[in-house]
Amino acid sequence: MQRKKKYDNFHLVHSKIIGMHLYLIYFYRVDYLKTIAAVLTQLNAPLEIRELEIPLLKRGQVLVQIAYSGLCHTQLNEWKGLKGADRYLPHTLGHEGSGVVLDVGEGVSKVRTGDHVVLSWLKGTGIDVPNAVYLSSEGAVNSGAISTFLRTAVISENRLIPIDKTIPLKEAALLGCAIPTGAGVVVNQMRIKKGESLAVFGVGGIGLSAILAAKYLGAYPIIAIDIHEEKLKKAKTFGATHTINSIEEDFLTKIQEITEQKGVDFSFESAGKIQTMQSAFEVVKAPGGTCILAGNLPLGEKIQIDPFDLIRGKKIIGTWGGGGEIDQDIPRFAQWFIQEDNQLQKMISHEMPLEDVNELMQCLQKGQVHRGLITFD
Repeated sequence: MQRKKKYDNFHLVHSKIIGMHLYLIYFYRVDYLKTIAAVLTQLNAPLEIRELEIPLLKRGQVLVQIAYSGLCHTQLNEWKGLKGADRYLPHTLGHEGSGVVLDVGEGVSKVRTGDHVVLSWLKGTGIDVPNAVYLSSEGAVNSGAISTFLRTAVISENRLIPIDKTIPLKEAALLGCAIPTGAGVVVNQMRIKKGESLAVFGVGGIGLSAILAAKYLGAYPIIAIDIHEEKLKKAKTFGATHTINSIEEDFLTKIQEITEQKGVDFSFESAGKIQTMQSAFEVVKAPGGTCILAGNLPLGEKIQIDPFDLIRGKKIIGTWGGGGEIDQDIPRFAQWFIQEDNQLQKMISHEMPLEDVNELMQCLQKGQVHRGLITFD
């Protein structure tokens, strides 16, 4: 309430001096001093839809009108407490999205008012502001450098990437996490070449992104492994040359058949399960095969591998968001997958308004979502 009084005093004093013009500017500003957000107040409880008061922008912060927010398993892990104790409750969620810049704080040079932007948890160039704090009638609500489950959000400059206004904001939302992680692994870490083989374990948004990039670069065969038949059908449309339902088939035998007993050059795990991580390592060839893990296990869970496979020349590594430079990767992937041929339209399986975010979270938990979007008017 202190800030509201500050603005009230500003209005009472300065409108008398400067006149009606400033009076109108003040009320225009008040229109977006509040926002609606989905807030995590306690673990394993539904997110609460709250009205929040937007703080004044700090140096390096940007105010963004969110158009679309993506949803991935990281939010599920936070919601269920699988990442350990949460010291920041209550807090906002969401780490990928798209929107339009409304205002910029001091020192911001990367974007300006009116720019269309992708929002990403991955750090790019620009000022890094680790957090923001909103106010609500129930008290303070924490937020990180980026949160996208809000109609209007305060974002750190280095979590924004300006994009051409011809790029649709709906598909652009996927460029904040799913695409730079999945496609980024294939491009930046595997550096996959035409004719090299790839097995993808888990074909949600990140797995589909890896398949899409592998197809673009001419990989063969591209093998998709999942337990959901609908996801495997989708993987075919994205470029998978072979699909395996691991409930119905022995994936190891099938991959050996496809690769003529050699194993694959690369495997990619994005399901976040112990068994799929171990299996992804098992199917790469020796020597020379590389397994890359992108999935997140609950805190404390561990995988087991045979160290002799390492001696034989297999490799296993992780990835931090695809291992690239976000300021270069996002414009490149936007050109490949949206501007040249909008492949990302078919990745979006669910769209729901912010008020239905808990339903969308449940659909994701049940494995029904390829990539889901929270939509804003």
